[in-house]
Amino acid sequence: MQLGMIGLGRMGANMVRRLMQHGHECVVFDANAEAVAELNAAGAKGTSSVEEFIKQLKPPRAVWIMLPVPVVEGVVKTVSAHLQKGDTLIDGGNSPFENAIRRSGELKPKGIHYIDVGTSGGVWGLERGYCLMIGGAPEAVQRLEPIFRDLAPGRADIEPVAGRDGNDPASKGYLHCGPPGAGHFVKMVHNGIEYGMMAAYAEGFNLLRHAGAGLKEGPGAPDSPERYQYDFDLGAVAELWRRGSVVTSWLLDLTAISLAEDPQLKGFQGRVSDSGEGRWTLKAAIDTAVPVPVLSAALYSRFESRGEAEFANRLLGAMRFQFGGHRETGKS
Repeated sequence: MQLGMIGLGRMGANMVRRLMQHGHECVVFDANAEAVAELNAAGAKGTSSVEEFIKQLKPPRAVWIMLPVPVVEGVVKTVSAHLQKGDTLIDGGNSPFENAIRRSGELKPKGIHYIDVGTSGGVWGLERGYCLMIGGAPEAVQRLEPIFRDLAPGRADIEPVAGRDGNDPASKGYLHCGPPGAGHFVKMVHNGIEYGMMAAYAEGFNLLRHAGAGLKEGPGAPDSPERYQYDFDLGAVAELWRRGSVVTSWLLDLTAISLAEDPQLKGFQGRVSDSGEGRWTLKAAIDTAVPVPVLSAALYSRFESRGEAEFANRLLGAMRFQFGGHRETGKS
C-alpha cells in the first residue's frame, strides 16, 4: 500500500522504514532535505515540496503527518488544499483531541477524511512496533488497516487475556477507538498515566537512594540514624524487579538500562519537560469532574523540576524565619 509521510524526525523516519520493511511504498517530505535524502537512499520516494509530494501519491491518497503540535495546523491547511474527495489526512503526533474533532468537521464537506492516531513507541518503534490508538470514520480507518497492522507490534509473545480473541486488532497493538478525536483522547490519557508511572519509579528509587541517610552526620541526618544504614545498588534493584515483580514494565526496563549506563545519572540535570499531554489530561479531568490526583501530582512535579517552585520555596523559608526565627538548614 502507498503512504505519504510528512515529518521525518525520530519517529516519522522510523515509521517509514518499518512500513518499507513490510513492502509498503512510501513517499516522504520534510523541511530537512538531509532527512529526505537519507530515506530516499533507503528506498522511499523523496520529494522537495508539498506539490511534488502530492503528485507522487495515487488517489485515493493517504497522507500521514508526524510533526510537533505547534506546526500541525499550518501543515493541515497547506496539504488539505491539495487533496481531493476520498483522500485521507492522518495526524499521528500528540495533538489535542478537540483539534481532530474540528478538523474532521472542516474537511468532511470536501469529502476528505481526517484520522487521528495516537502513536506510542518512541525511538524503539522501528524494532518493537508502534501501539496505535485510532479515531475517525470507520470506512477510512478500514481502508488503511494494512498500514496500521504493519506499524503495530503484532501479538509477539504476549498472550491475550482470557476471553479475548487473539486475532482482534487490540491484541495486535492497534485499535479503532471511535469517532474523530477518540484516538488522541486515548493517547492523551495514556501519556497522563505515563507521567504518573514515571514519577512513581523516580520517587521510589530516590527513596532507596536516601536509605543510607543514617550513615551521614550533620544537617539532613534522620532522627533515628540506626534505622537508615542501607547502601542499595539501585541498578541491581531495578534488574531484580524486572523479574516476577508486580511493578515490572517497559518503563522499568528503561530505568534498569539507564542505571546500568550511568549509575549516578550524571549525564542528566533533572529538568523534566512536558509536551502538553499531561496538561490536556488534567483539563479533560476537570471538564468531566473526574479525580486524577496521581496524574496531577506527576505533572506538577515536572514543573518543580524546572525550578518553577524556587520562589515559592524561598518564600516558605522567609515566612518560617519571620514567625519563628528559623534559619534555613538541611533539617526541618
